[in-house]
Amino acid sequence: MLKIAIQKSGRLYDHSLQLLKECGIEINNGTRQLRTIALDFPVEIFFLRDDDIPQYVYDRVADIGFVGENVVQEANRDVSVVTRLGFGKCRLSVAVPKAMTYRSVADLEGLKIATSYTRLLKKYLSAKKVRAEIHEISGSVEIAPGIGLADAICDLVSSGSTLFTNGLKEVEVVLRSEAVLIANRELSPENTAILGKLLLRIGAVKAAKNNKYIMLNAPNDQLQNIVSVLPGMKSPTIVPLAESGWSSVQSVVHESDFWNIIEQLKSFGAQGILVVPIEKMII
Repeated sequence: MLKIAIQKSGRLYDHSLQLLKECGIEINNGTRQLRTIALDFPVEIFFLRDDDIPQYVYDRVADIGFVGENVVQEANRDVSVVTRLGFGKCRLSVAVPKAMTYRSVADLEGLKIATSYTRLLKKYLSAKKVRAEIHEISGSVEIAPGIGLADAICDLVSSGSTLFTNGLKEVEVVLRSEAVLIANRELSPENTAILGKLLLRIGAVKAAKNNKYIMLNAPNDQLQNIVSVLPGMKSPTIVPLAESGWSSVQSVVHESDFWNIIEQLKSFGAQGILVVPIEKMII
């Protein structure tokens, strides 16, 4: 049985459970248990503090874990980052008071910076050849400048609203992060096989979210142009319509290219364009 560690509370908890559900893995954690077994897939789930997950995976207490990349790099344990999960995106950034004149990273020289991410901040400042005093703090880092504890902070930023509320501005990005799946480097053959099945499901869920299925009616004299902008998984599906001179075209379009492609299709005379979400997509 494959043992998975996920965050027991916080920003990655809900997304992790939702991903497992979309992978067809039912987890019963209604009473907020710290350990549970899936009903229909050979996995056992541990609910842990996110900072502890890399260590638990490294020590083989858990085989794999869903955790922020920032936590993995700060922990610096010899685990394998297997895949990115596509949620929990944020950045580890340096922020200073709004009133401070800031021109470049050199302005951090000699400042006291409060952070929970001492290793990552030291590595960043060293690469920039900046000397600063790092003050380790856990929780409520953003209030440190306001109470005189530090001149600046280094903390996770998502929307930036917390910084704004506390009179701070983001000036340097130390690391861009998202949730990743990490694994112990010495999985048993049995658990390696289970992980492979899980990765297939995760890949199908991620591909579905990143793509749209489109159907449209196309004039036959524009089929070559229309097909040229529709990648599809292999190639678009084309079916003649009852009305002479027209065909139905079906394809898959990546989310990032969607509107650009729709505009081109319209210019080639496509009509009745339907866009359908994809639940799963096995590539």
